[in-house]
Amino acid sequence: MEAQFYQKKDNQKVQCQLCPDNCIITEGQRGACKVRKNINGTLIAENYGLVSAAHTDPIEKKPLYHFYPGKPVLSLGTAGCNLHCVFCQNWEISQSTVDELTLYTLPPDDAVKKALQIADNIGIAYTYNEPVIWYEYVYDTAMLAHEKGLKNVMVTNGYVFPDPLKKIMPLIDAFSVDLKAFNETFYKKYTKSKLHPVLEALKIIRSHNKHLEITNLVIPGLNDNEDEFRQMIGWIAEELGTESILHISRYFPAWKLHNPPTPTEILKHFYRIAKEYLSYVYLGNVATLETGQDTVCPQCGSTLIKRSGYYTEVTGLDEKGNCRKCGKHVMDCI
Repeated sequence: MEAQFYQKKDNQKVQCQLCPDNCIITEGQRGACKVRKNINGTLIAENYGLVSAAHTDPIEKKPLYHFYPGKPVLSLGTAGCNLHCVFCQNWEISQSTVDELTLYTLPPDDAVKKALQIADNIGIAYTYNEPVIWYEYVYDTAMLAHEKGLKNVMVTNGYVFPDPLKKIMPLIDAFSVDLKAFNETFYKKYTKSKLHPVLEALKIIRSHNKHLEITNLVIPGLNDNEDEFRQMIGWIAEELGTESILHISRYFPAWKLHNPPTPTEILKHFYRIAKEYLSYVYLGNVATLETGQDTVCPQCGSTLIKRSGYYTEVTGLDEKGNCRKCGKHVMDCI
């Protein structure tokens, strides 16, 4: 399928305008994402309708803790990514072309049919690799999903130009955005991208009143500086609001990076710092810790949702997402 958001240039070159990589691609070559290819002067989305993984996951796995807690969601992934994180856990699919993987075809209407067959399923999550570089397929599938009353979730790095993001915004109900660090040097060295566009994307999502949860993977020696972490949390509180939802996640060695796992004491320390600024903070990849798992009312302190791994029990919220004890509104999608 022909890609959206590109310009034709001289000598059969094209310039992709989907993400800030802004790749100029010669005939027969692919962009940095590995899945948008120049074929005879036309940019083709090679991964349209091609799926590398399709699973029914708990929504908490995305992670989304304030969006239909305890419900399943059909989760789809493809090939490619516009970032090249040396610590990527899904590098086998994110750093591959469509030719290097065993993929199967799942047209948008079949994806929606599959989602409708799953009991109690809320919708479709576009995840596992980066959905931005699956743009055309996500757009078409999300439109059909909405027509059938399903919700759409993007689990994304947020590395996208404003125009494509704004165009797809009406079709996406919830975003889980991975904010990998809070300095440009980290983004350039370890992901081959830039921080600023991600911050802009976060502000755009918030300005459209979409459900948003942010994940920050804490990597020992790379992005575990306390001052930088405070700057990040302060920015989130000021630009996105103090009721923003943050997941602080534990790093484990993956792909090219072999630093030791994040010490749990650092995670708990960062959790306490984040709670100084934000109402809803969680710890991820640490199922053995009790800290940072449950949802607690920021107004009266009542436990609203109990969690153990991916087991979720809603205990203190009414059907409108309000705290049963004090009436504080906590979430819209319950």
